[in-house]
Amino acid sequence: MSDSDASEGALLDLDVTAIAHGGVFIARHEGRVVFVSDAIPGERVRARLAAPADGADTRSFWRAETVEVLDASPHRRPHVWPEADVTRAPEQRPGGADLGHIEIGHQRVLKRRVLQEALDRFAGGGLEAAEVEATGVDENWRTRVTLHVDDAGRIGPFAARSHRVVPVAEHVLARPAIDAAARRLGGLPEGRIELIEPADGEVRQVLRPESERQARGRSGRRGPRRAAPQTIVERAAGRSFSLDADGFWQIHPAAAGLLDGAVADLLEGAVDAEAAHLDLYGGVGLFSATLARAGARRITTVESSPRATRHAAANLSDLDVRAVTARVDRFLKADDPGLRDVAGGAVVLDPPRSGAGRAVVEDVAALDPAAIVYVACDPVALARDLATFRGLGFEPRRMRAFDLFPHSHHLETVALLTR
Repeated sequence: MSDSDASEGALLDLDVTAIAHGGVFIARHEGRVVFVSDAIPGERVRARLAAPADGADTRSFWRAETVEVLDASPHRRPHVWPEADVTRAPEQRPGGADLGHIEIGHQRVLKRRVLQEALDRFAGGGLEAAEVEATGVDENWRTRVTLHVDDAGRIGPFAARSHRVVPVAEHVLARPAIDAAARRLGGLPEGRIELIEPADGEVRQVLRPESERQARGRSGRRGPRRAAPQTIVERAAGRSFSLDADGFWQIHPAAAGLLDGAVADLLEGAVDAEAAHLDLYGGVGLFSATLARAGARRITTVESSPRATRHAAANLSDLDVRAVTARVDRFLKADDPGLRDVAGGAVVLDPPRSGAGRAVVEDVAALDPAAIVYVACDPVALARDLATFRGLGFEPRRMRAFDLFPHSHHLETVALLTR
């Protein structure tokens, strides 16, 4: 098929050679890269060309969706979510389980390949990706689910890589109580609804009507003050953490405890009780508590959400922790007492998916901490930040990776850096 013949909906027979970052797979057609969904490296599939995303350069690559498996991998399994199976039309497959057709052990092999490629391409090379550790719970793990309501009142997740609502009979990755709550939903206004199951097992609902978003957009203001969010309590590492129901917390029930343990493991022997320590992008205080348990006494946690910061202060009131509401990049430029004596201390970084970025990395390195622990939910963002740290004299010494989101492409990585 030539470029002039290529059009949305055309069928291609493709040999799949690798996995790419983002839960898609790599094939080539007449020298052109094709990113294809719902495949496995080593397979031959028939795939339908998808419409290019706005602004996508179709001269360099195409996107396609598997519609038939011609030569299956031995690692292929019936999809963990039957409604996302390759036998269903691509536009009707719900998103959120883009590796659910692959045997779980091989999913982790592929995730490690993605991490290794990111390190090789963006971190400067010479680093070995960690083996991906299991959590012990591979299904019914989602304690938080976001569903959408379209203008016809249909409720469900979005179809993969679209904003089309797909009603489904069950939510197989969700906790059973959330799946049951989702089945009972009906009569909702257009918008989205979040279902949250905290440690007490009682499902909360947070409704976000589209009319509210449009009203804020027209006025240019936030509109009427909303009622204070519900407060929930989560538990990790033997402590309770209060937070807003729609605030950030890990969505796998074992995740917070595993990450707390990983950070503590990497910091072992590296915390000087006399130095100052930082917990950046600190949320409601999980890793400040980890630092304290590792021996830190002077800790500053920094978070841009005022409500999260207030929760952190209350959650850590028994510890020597100061909670600061600020953007991390601005805090690091300020003359804040928490920045004094960090030389010799430890810094925990848990940035958003986009990573910390060059400016934050440079400012953290300038503090000359004895140890930096970087908690990353995106391997490419991690690798880019590691490259900056390495250029400033900080080398990754140990790394751990966790499959906190089984059947999806997401991966959590924790790295220790020192001079």
